[in-house]
Amino acid sequence: MTLLADESVDAPIVDRLRLDGHTVSYISEIKPSIQDDQVLQMANSQKCPLMTGDKDFGELVFRLGRVSQGIVLIRLHGLSPEAKADIVSEAIQQHEEEIRHTFAVISPGMVRIRHGLG
Repeated sequence: MTLLADESVDAPIVDRLRLDGHTVSYISEIKPSIQDDQVLQMANSQKCPLMTGDKDFGELVFRLGRVSQGIVLIRLHGLSPEAKADIVSEAIQQHEEEIRHTFAVISPGMVRIRHGLG
């Protein structure tokens, strides 16, 4: 799967997904400090879901009606970077086919998927 990871995503998560065989572009490596609108536009131009820890992308997509290829919101506060990487890796593996054009939230012990984004 191809993903764009926002700066708010921990580097160990990006590294783990790459080891799992996913193609992950990482904003921290390619264009740090760009605005959320630009990040979403990059994901759309790459035709891939955006992975983030920033709830503001939900507002861009739902309240402001921005087009999205999918958002994967990571809500794993308080866990070690390695534990976060394990949880995200497993969630992506289990739900890879479901997350395109959805708003998915990964939290401890649960993945919620809201359909209807585009």
